[in-house]
Amino acid sequence: MQFLRESFIVFRRQLRMNLRNPAWVIIGMLQPVMYLFLFGPLLKPLIGQLGVENEYTFFVPGMLVQLGIFGAFFAGFSLIGEWREGVIEAERVTPASRTALLVGRLVRDLLQLLVQAGILVGLGYLLGMTGSARGIVFGVLLTLLVGGACAAASNALALTTKSEDVMAPVINMVMMPVLLLSGILLPMTLGPQWLQSVSDWMPFKWVTDGVRTSFSGDFARDPMLYGTAWAAVLFVLSLWWGTATFRRENA
Repeated sequence: MQFLRESFIVFRRQLRMNLRNPAWVIIGMLQPVMYLFLFGPLLKPLIGQLGVENEYTFFVPGMLVQLGIFGAFFAGFSLIGEWREGVIEAERVTPASRTALLVGRLVRDLLQLLVQAGILVGLGYLLGMTGSARGIVFGVLLTLLVGGACAAASNALALTTKSEDVMAPVINMVMMPVLLLSGILLPMTLGPQWLQSVSDWMPFKWVTDGVRTSFSGDFARDPMLYGTAWAAVLFVLSLWWGTATFRRENA
């Protein structure tokens, strides 16, 4: 109960900060929405190769994963500002659990991601997307899991670098191969065999395939199982890294 109370206190403060300045929430939502309206129609000629009845049935799950990865990976920038303003130092003298300091922030990020995912799925339905209701819910949960992993990793990286000038190029360097090799925009099956083989080593590719498979409501297929497993592994490892970094910072 003490841990939950401490996490809630951190979450409440972080949520108030977001509500005072919702610009980042809006900006984070604009990119996938623009992809939805400007890139989605380009997939219509490929419907036969995608194996779906509507291009948005393929595209929306990929955008959910992109939202979870890209939006969450920038969560650490606000933490750098807090460190610079002395907030982290102030939290350092409290008896609060270091894990609670991270979890409270993660819950804020996941709530923001949930709202954005709901808007994205709603727009997808308006554009003709189809899918199993249960599968869509599970796909959103997978997105939250991978988003939590990326947010925890972002917070850990922020406390490690303590500089936006260092953190930004590191994130951009990581995000480029993730975007290109995860099949978020286009299925990797359209590429040559060597590129498909390289993408098989990209965990986010399996997560993307898992979210797409979940939308069909078929939970027994391999992409679903592999995607769920990778999302869970990434979340556990990132939570461990984030917690370890908070403890080291406050040691």
